[in-house]
Amino acid sequence: MVHVLSSRVLLRPTDPERSRAFYGEQLGLAVYREFGTGPERGTVYFLGGGFLEVSGRAQEPPSPAVRLWIQVADAHAAHEELLERGVTVKRPPVREPWGLVEMWITDPDGTEIAVVEVPEDHPLRCRP
Repeated sequence: MVHVLSSRVLLRPTDPERSRAFYGEQLGLAVYREFGTGPERGTVYFLGGGFLEVSGRAQEPPSPAVRLWIQVADAHAAHEELLERGVTVKRPPVREPWGLVEMWITDPDGTEIAVVEVPEDHPLRCRP
């Protein structure tokens, strides 16, 4: 078994500056580190228990098979805050049949992002 010390999701946006504005300003993710210079420099954001690196440039948007999952304390409060910041909300928060409250947004390249709240009565929070 490989001993994993850290991990991150790598995104190669079609417009790096636009994506940095989205993740850093609109979503408000804190910067972990930056590297390189110029418009295609790399920026690594804290993403809860992991990291999101936005670096380089792609000719085409990411595959629709790539999605991000972000857990928040309150999906309804996040919804209001993201709307105020101009984020496009694809679907407002809804309690799903599996018990999670999910909202869907997209980044500037169309990457879908699930913003998820785990309610207090959900099995993921309940201790045996």
